[in-house]
Amino acid sequence: MSNPGRGAALWSPIHALTVLAEAGSFTAAAQRLNLSKAAMSQRVAELEAAAGVPLVQRTTRSMQLTDAGRQLVAATQGAFATIDQAFAEVRDLADAPSGRLRVTAPVALARQCIVPLLPGFLRAHPALQVELDLSDRLRPLAQEGFDLAIRHTSTPPDTHVAWMLRETRSVLLASPDYLARRQAPRAPQDLRDHECLFYPRAGDTAAWSFERKAGERVSVPLKGPFAANNSEALREAALAGLGITLLPDFSAEPALAAGELVELLPSWHAVGAFGTHLWAIRPYAAQVPRGVRALVAWLAQALGGRAPV
Repeated sequence: MSNPGRGAALWSPIHALTVLAEAGSFTAAAQRLNLSKAAMSQRVAELEAAAGVPLVQRTTRSMQLTDAGRQLVAATQGAFATIDQAFAEVRDLADAPSGRLRVTAPVALARQCIVPLLPGFLRAHPALQVELDLSDRLRPLAQEGFDLAIRHTSTPPDTHVAWMLRETRSVLLASPDYLARRQAPRAPQDLRDHECLFYPRAGDTAAWSFERKAGERVSVPLKGPFAANNSEALREAALAGLGITLLPDFSAEPALAAGELVELLPSWHAVGAFGTHLWAIRPYAAQVPRGVRALVAWLAQALGGRAPV
């Protein structure tokens, strides 16, 4: 006869195994569960001892589940997801949203658009905590346990829930100092003779493309002394007078307002360099936690987008 007490004692180790399967490493799983890596390993070891079979194959560089481990995860993962969902729904009955929100966003975007808005949000919602991951790598949200991601893109993934936070445009800029030394371009083709500071794209030839309302499109190959995969770095180089750069408007706006940078070719629309919208996205779920809704609503109101309904 099975021992119900023994089964209940294994729920936590079994849950740890399902999180390990999603996270893909002991380090990432431990972080999601707020455990040390040693405690995470101990839970899996306890489960293997109780099962009498190996559940995880470990090497110095990787880990993978055994057939028995995959079988156990497949049989229990859905139940834990249901429990998580049920608890989120119960927690949302509270008067105020509470708990920890794990959010990921690109470095420059987060520093310029998101971080300045968080102090007001946290003062308005003292029972919430925000853990912000700044990374230019696109993190798998469900696998790494994120509640929300902020993305600068034209089309959010259709497998996720997405809220538009604001429209964006790309702005061609140079400093007054650079323009005092070099004649401002009058058409995109003139950029061939200028020092251009650009965002490199893997596998793509360095070029900027522009359109006008009449439907005319021009692509210009680029040359210049500096390239960087960070809009803040490009802005600083432009402020130093190194050349002409193309930035998302949220990177350019403070310097434009201060007269430290000047917009060029305003009748032309840059296309393909950066996304056209800022989005808040999360994996699809029937119930969106109140804390997530509160944060998205706060960001949307501040940035001029659409709040969750």
